[in-house]
Amino acid sequence: MPRATPNPAQQRTVRQLIADAARRFRNARLAYGHGTLNANDEAAWLTVHALGCAFEELPSRLDQPVPSVAHKKALQLFERRIAERIPAAYLTREAWLGEHRFHVDERVIVPRSYIAELLRDRLQPWLSSRRPPQKILDLCTGSGCLAIVAAHSYAKAQVDAVDLSAAALAVAKRNVREHKLGDRVHLLRSDLFSALENRRYDLILSNPPYVGVSAMRALPAEFRHEPVMALAGGHDGLDLVRRILDEAPTHLNPGGWLVMEVGHYRPRVERAFPRLPFIWAETSGGDDCVLILQREALLSAATRVQPSTRAVVPRRRKTSP
Repeated sequence: MPRATPNPAQQRTVRQLIADAARRFRNARLAYGHGTLNANDEAAWLTVHALGCAFEELPSRLDQPVPSVAHKKALQLFERRIAERIPAAYLTREAWLGEHRFHVDERVIVPRSYIAELLRDRLQPWLSSRRPPQKILDLCTGSGCLAIVAAHSYAKAQVDAVDLSAAALAVAKRNVREHKLGDRVHLLRSDLFSALENRRYDLILSNPPYVGVSAMRALPAEFRHEPVMALAGGHDGLDLVRRILDEAPTHLNPGGWLVMEVGHYRPRVERAFPRLPFIWAETSGGDDCVLILQREALLSAATRVQPSTRAVVPRRRKTSP
């Protein structure tokens, strides 16, 4: 009697499937940075999605055989990841910032802001000596992720979430609905502050486009799946950064704070604005990504005749979101 052909899925445990995928990803020289930083994590994330389980369940399932349906789905995800260079977040239609899950697709940049981990600690120590912010603005909100994390961090705050892209705001609307925050997170289409009239805030957050022209040309294929307008920041990457720094004081309440992510461009920003006394927050990405300024510091530097000073802040080691 002829022997039955073994089912490939039955010959593979979850651990083996992840290891095989990671090896293929390394051989294909994929680029990461959309929620994972290496081939092993990317393979694990796609495998978890194929299995339909929570990521926390993975350790207990590593030595179990992969069900045939999940095996087929995982292989399809691996093939697309390699052939099309699509970030895993777009393949799975989800991304995470800390404990918070968000729907994502190609209409928005994949959430990965270091500001989220600062919000998790409620921006200590900068906002510790005053009442929690009641009015918060998230500029360039994209998927709405920072606005939603801010609303979770400050349970009594009203949050305006602004973006120029109507397509991005459609994604943000879905995420606001899924987080049940429609009564506190308000979406608005605007070119930065242009549609905000006289609104003022205690806290302004922004993760604007900040990639310069030369860096845009050098982006790996994975990043080219993201909306160009969510990445490109003009010749030196600082077009929107300049506008935000210039206009933010008009929309901040006395004592209010601006928190803005600028990639790893601290030296470039400091050269462009030598009079501003930037505070650089320590994050899991280093101390060159997120700047913090109070309204009064922005106003005092507006004349460009004040001596440049440097705020000294205790450095803190943070874990990634």
